[in-house]
Amino acid sequence: MRQFAILPVLLFLAPPVPAAPLHDPVTLNIGLNCQWQKGCMAKQHHAMKRALFYVSKKQPAAWRVQQCNRNAARKRNRVDWVGFDNCIRNAALRPAPRAPMKRGRKIA
Repeated sequence: MRQFAILPVLLFLAPPVPAAPLHDPVTLNIGLNCQWQKGCMAKQHHAMKRALFYVSKKQPAAWRVQQCNRNAARKRNRVDWVGFDNCIRNAALRPAPRAPMKRGRKIA
C-alpha cells in the first residue's frame, strides 16, 4: 500500500516530457533536416526568423522568393532555412534565364 502513496510523488517530481513535434510542421521539418541536433536546429530557427522578417519588411520580387525556395529545397517538402536566408539577402542574385520555347513539329 505504501508503494502506491510514493508513486504520485515521483510522478510530480519527474521532469516534464516535451510535447511531440508532430503537430508543429516547422519544428518537424527543421528536426528532420538537422537530424534532431540542438545546435543545427537553433541555427535553422534563427535563420527562419531572419528570413521571414526580411521578406515581410523588404517584400522582394516574387521571382526572387521562388528561386530561393527552389534553391533551398532539400526534398519535396523540406526547406533549408539557412540557405534560404542567404539566398534571399544575396544582392547579386539575378533572375534565371527563360527556357527556350519548344517548337512544334512541322507537318509536311
